[in-house]
Amino acid sequence: MRTNAPFVHLTAPPTFRDGRRPAAESPRRVATVRLVAVAALVVTTAYLTWRVAAGTVNLAAWWVAVPLLLAEIHNAFGLLLYTVALWEVDGGPTPPRAAANTPPDLLIAVLIPTYNEPVEVLLPTVAASVALRPIHDTWVLDDGRRDDVRRMADQLGALYLSRPDNAHAKAGNLNHALGVIDADVVAVLDADHVPTADFLVATLPYFDDPRIAFVQTPQDFYNLDSFEHQRRGNGRVFNEEAVFYRVIAPAKNRWQAPFWCGTCALVRTDALRSVGGVATDSVTEDIHTSIRMFRAGWKGAYHNEVLARGLAPDDAASYLLQRNRWALGAMQVLRVENPLFGPGLAPAQRLAFMTTLFGWFDSWRTLAYMLIPLAVVATGAVPILAPGAVFVPFFVATLAVQFVALRLLARGHYPPFLSILFEVLRMPAILPATLAILAPRRNLRFRVTPKGRRGDGRARVPVPRLHAALAVGSAVGMAWFAASLAGFTPLHYEIPWAAVGAAAFMAMNLGFLLAAIGRIRSSRFAGNRRASVRLPVSLAATLDGREVELIDLSLSGARVVGPPAALPDTVQLATGGANLLFNLHGGHFRLRVAPRRRIERDDGEEELGLEFEAAQDGEIARLAIAVFQGRVPPELVAAPPTRRRRAGRASRVAA
Repeated sequence: MRTNAPFVHLTAPPTFRDGRRPAAESPRRVATVRLVAVAALVVTTAYLTWRVAAGTVNLAAWWVAVPLLLAEIHNAFGLLLYTVALWEVDGGPTPPRAAANTPPDLLIAVLIPTYNEPVEVLLPTVAASVALRPIHDTWVLDDGRRDDVRRMADQLGALYLSRPDNAHAKAGNLNHALGVIDADVVAVLDADHVPTADFLVATLPYFDDPRIAFVQTPQDFYNLDSFEHQRRGNGRVFNEEAVFYRVIAPAKNRWQAPFWCGTCALVRTDALRSVGGVATDSVTEDIHTSIRMFRAGWKGAYHNEVLARGLAPDDAASYLLQRNRWALGAMQVLRVENPLFGPGLAPAQRLAFMTTLFGWFDSWRTLAYMLIPLAVVATGAVPILAPGAVFVPFFVATLAVQFVALRLLARGHYPPFLSILFEVLRMPAILPATLAILAPRRNLRFRVTPKGRRGDGRARVPVPRLHAALAVGSAVGMAWFAASLAGFTPLHYEIPWAAVGAAAFMAMNLGFLLAAIGRIRSSRFAGNRRASVRLPVSLAATLDGREVELIDLSLSGARVVGPPAALPDTVQLATGGANLLFNLHGGHFRLRVAPRRRIERDDGEEELGLEFEAAQDGEIARLAIAVFQGRVPPELVAAPPTRRRRAGRASRVAA
């Protein structure tokens, strides 16, 4: 901090990644993407044709040769589906935005289902939802039946609803609400997803089309230090889900096959009721319900603009739990709905849904590429009958052009190393889930992805047994290969180039496995002790009457910095408390704080970590709206909850 600079100039508020709708691609870029993708398909087809027609598949070692060929065919099929799906990224028109102050013709309700998420996670979502325009009701659907959640909802102006049981988890919670509320359109937000000011304004115009059943927007996240985020050397932040939500999902508009993704969406209640409500016979009720609505003649739309931000899994255990649930739900949908051959879908819709659902089987290909080199090195079996001088250049060229095509098709969201790393990370969650396609388990329990603070410890996540076994096997395999080349084992490699190639592939696999294990065990992702995410800021502030710089801010605390003489005494703060005052987006904030830690910095200044004291929900709600919506309500969010009702229609409320 520059102590000679007036604090009034320190006015950098929290910022988020650009979530605007992507600009239209230039014809030249579109042509380049398509040309490279087609070239990759041509080269891949030529490679596979040569592999089969030239007799390169060594049937004498069929147990490694055939799985290798099947993995290569699977890879080629995936590239074909990817090319078709992303030939045109966003084919959906954007409707004109409605005037924010115009009362809508539709009755609107924002639904926030929750089970065990802490109040500090729920509060910003509820506060920002109540503040949305146009006029609407906000409902907190609490399957946890918690008094503190009810009090928080009442204070912020939201309606509270619970039910006597938790049957069918989130889907059952939503269905129960549909039997209670009076609304034409419901917006569904997960407990941690905080809407921006334009969430309803930007999406409601789609419902001018009476056949639109739902409008989905991207899921995005504000905890950029989560397990699935990685800051890259070019300053950009990689997020594993971005390629789906910003590229693949909007491209489905072209096929009239976008689907509801569970949160950050608006859904027409008549469409839900026409298919018997939210589907309850899978743990991915969103895509399941979407297929049923399409079969009933409804349409959907994907609006490619970030209008809400949530919390991504902060450790490996939460990440794997979430991916396992998604994969398991995909298998249930495949069995129950059979979108490829079942009735009621257009051919393009069948292709779009199968592309998404069959993508979960990619983990088996990844596993094959790890086991086959190990088998070749361990036994000396040769899966390919071809000269090394012919096979290696052909194989490397094919692999290279495939990677270039994937990166271009993904519009920059597919950095090769990180994308492969997360394919490896997902395997322990995806592989067992996909087996449900063969032997489905009944009465599966919906497991909520943990969010928010879960304790004071920093216990690291244990390494999945699959990762450990593959890493140990690959390391032993490398040692065995070196010993065999030196003549210390009875194994003799009859075709040395095949063994060398397998060993090189195995070394690369070992590198990815070690990187995956390192990420899982990293102290960065060893549980979550924070009640809410800290966002970097640079704001002038006063603490106990002394000028300080506010350098990060969350909804549960803050961090300030200043010369040691300018900071209040920690003991005095702990005894009497203090007020932290600052301005944000034109709003004045005053929060009572207690000290948590004091750190001496190398530049001679000190940092002081502060926690907001209890019983300040109204002021923290104002802060949440300022942080996530860039505006400040003129008064505390403490109005009594109101409920809009349609004239002449009876309504009922469950306690």
